[in-house]
Amino acid sequence: MNTAPRITPQLDLVGIVVSDMGASLGFYRRLGIELPEGSEGAPHVEAVLPGGLRIAWDTEETVRSFDPGWTRPVGGNRVELAFRCAAPEDVDAVYAELTAAGYRGHLEPWDAVWGQRYAVVLDPDGSGVSLFADSGNEAA
Repeated sequence: MNTAPRITPQLDLVGIVVSDMGASLGFYRRLGIELPEGSEGAPHVEAVLPGGLRIAWDTEETVRSFDPGWTRPVGGNRVELAFRCAAPEDVDAVYAELTAAGYRGHLEPWDAVWGQRYAVVLDPDGSGVSLFADSGNEAA
């Protein structure tokens, strides 16, 4: 019988590998993440989110420096970040602001059957970033 104390890891950081640090930081700043000024040329950038979770960006070159066999994923993103908006109309406004700024929309805002206003925009590396708000129209 194992009497060792159970070790429970805690999610502490979400990492994103990017091809252009400046373009990625500009996109995520538009979504309200506070990032260090002048970090656009850095190989690694971190920010602490409300609640303490950290998010980090690493350039492809940085990742290859410790994982020489790393290659860019193909066939879609494996992890998607989702940003909660305060109200359904905010989803539309943020989507419109991002696409007007030149970011590519993937799914225009719609009323999802699970009770949210939902949309997806692509970040500069093509990863989907969801925007959502509770709509109060949950399916029965």
